[in-house]
Amino acid sequence: QVQLVESGGGLVQAGGSRRLSCAASGRTFSSCAMGWFRQAPGKERELVASIAWSSGNTYYADSVKGRFTMSRDNAENTGYLQMNNLKPEDTAVYFCAARTTPIISCRHYRKDFYDNWGQGTQVTVSS
Repeated sequence: QVQLVESGGGLVQAGGSRRLSCAASGRTFSSCAMGWFRQAPGKERELVASIAWSSGNTYYADSVKGRFTMSRDNAENTGYLQMNNLKPEDTAVYFCAARTTPIISCRHYRKDFYDNWGQGTQVTVSS
């Protein structure tokens, strides 16, 4: 069972930037993809971005396109979410996610693809 640990959250002013990291345990990241979710109080968990581990193909929600960029370091089993031009509506707990049970298609752009999440890190954007 892979363990996911997020870091990099904190308080940032609107228009600023922040980079989140997700470190996966083990010698090799076993999931075909890694995703980033966010959840604000009273709202459903939203898939923000994802990346296929081998190819590097990415997906972004419309709300963050042009502002967020996802990347990964295969050798270090670490994924990153670079967040630029942050807005107050980006305030949420951000979770790193992966797929642990076998699945045929790596549909990393679907939120129901994921079944394992980290503990989350709080990102607060002030106006």
